[in-house]
Amino acid sequence: MGQRHQAKAADEPFESGIVPTGDVHIRFSAQFYLLAIFFVIFDMESVFLFAWSVAVQESGWSGFIEALVFISVLLAALIYLWAIGALDWRTRRQLIDSSRSIS
Repeated sequence: MGQRHQAKAADEPFESGIVPTGDVHIRFSAQFYLLAIFFVIFDMESVFLFAWSVAVQESGWSGFIEALVFISVLLAALIYLWAIGALDWRTRRQLIDSSRSIS
């Protein structure tokens, strides 16, 4: 029903006045997304601990023990992720090269 614009810029995405350059389909490693998710999870820890610290006098010893359990579960999760290598940014090639230099 409306007019069709045949201008070259009509089909380009527009981001805050910046004209895009290069290919918009950039491939990221899955490790990048995993690390981002881990960051969000452990960042939420600080939000919950801040809320706990505000109400520490009202919650008493039971709240303190609950916070310790919360911290210990998150610490165990962090140790597990570190042990399985989920926090390692190196590529497979870099891992092979580093294992060759050790032996």
